[in-house]
Amino acid sequence: MDRFVGTLILDCFVALGLVLGGSLVGGIGAVLTHRPPMATMLQLADQLKIWAMVSALGGTMDTIKVFETGVLEGQISLIIKQLGYLLAAFIGCQIGYFLVQALTGGPKP
Repeated sequence: MDRFVGTLILDCFVALGLVLGGSLVGGIGAVLTHRPPMATMLQLADQLKIWAMVSALGGTMDTIKVFETGVLEGQISLIIKQLGYLLAAFIGCQIGYFLVQALTGGPKP
């Protein structure tokens, strides 16, 4: 399998796992602290999305450096790859959020 495609898949599933895992374990913590677990899980899933993206990409500085190199040296393929990694991580985060949303019965008004 192409390394680029493999990294896309890995970024997506790492972000998905971070949102799901953080929300589910946070739900257990909510039960232990006598808070509503479903609402807490949904709130955590929403808050963890950005952190899951950053973690899946391995930190933001490498991504920013690659964008700088791509722009200054005219290497458009590097920029496209980084955008692909960002998109894959975003998709993983959103899937995780939608799964938690489905598990908890959706957003509370």
